[in-house]
Amino acid sequence: MTVRVRELLEEAGAALRLRLVSGARGLERAIALPRLQQPGLALAGYLPQLHPDRVQVLGNSETSYVATLEPARACAAVAAVATAGVACFVVTNDTAPPAVLTEPAEAAGVAVLGSALRTADFIRSTTAWLEERMAPEVSLHGDLVEIHGLGVLILGKSGIGKSEAALDLVVRGHRLVADDVVLARRISPTVVRGRAARLLEYHMEIRGLGVIDIAGLFGTLATLEERQIDLVVELVEWPGGADRLALVEGCYPLLEIELPLVRVPVRPGRSMAMLIETAARNHLLRSRGRHGALDFAERIDEEIASRRRRRAGEPE
Repeated sequence: MTVRVRELLEEAGAALRLRLVSGARGLERAIALPRLQQPGLALAGYLPQLHPDRVQVLGNSETSYVATLEPARACAAVAAVATAGVACFVVTNDTAPPAVLTEPAEAAGVAVLGSALRTADFIRSTTAWLEERMAPEVSLHGDLVEIHGLGVLILGKSGIGKSEAALDLVVRGHRLVADDVVLARRISPTVVRGRAARLLEYHMEIRGLGVIDIAGLFGTLATLEERQIDLVVELVEWPGGADRLALVEGCYPLLEIELPLVRVPVRPGRSMAMLIETAARNHLLRSRGRHGALDFAERIDEEIASRRRRRAGEPE
């Protein structure tokens, strides 16, 4: 996924204190990587150090070095970097970009931006913004709710009752993040966050009722804009021979992250909201080192072993 320089300027410009100095036609260039680069070595002539499609940041060291060069040599150095496929130049510390930078950059179709932030602050903030903006994303058919501080993704085939279960959870005091379409993004190697599609925010579709406004019906505290996904609950048809103890925890692969999975069979008369809420509570308990099913199985094994020893006349 790439981000246009124009998007960086328009969407993050206020926070990054960015302004366009020159090269407006370069705003359509793509930023392919979230990591930024300071092109000191490239300006000195070592172009193999340069990574194309990245934002090039010129702090005090880079601008001071360019100022020591003869104008013709400075223009040639900047032109060599600009024509190597960079995304854009950003001059930090509220420094006015010199003509030896703006003129060859504009000739190469590369935008020059200025920022009032210090170099380190700009690099840190821009990298964080780009990493989030460029995070891998997938669209899922399901519901996402927050239960006791956990983000619970509810999956299942169409018509099995995902929305109804999510609505029942909202009635029980939990919060809705997304209904029907969940946009999931991997923002780090271990974290996936989910949110609603823009047009569906705070709304649910319930068969027989149509589209309802959750924030309007239950208040803004009943909704949440975005939430980390901690647990996946899949609603499935009654299997007949289910695992009664659930000793083996399932996993749901999402954007190359393995999330804990609980499969809950659906059957008339069962309260799916109560079961999903209990699954969330149980997950919290397991995360604190208490596994009810394993503890129960160990007690059964100990009792069986004890009875065998008594029958064999062995001491306890």
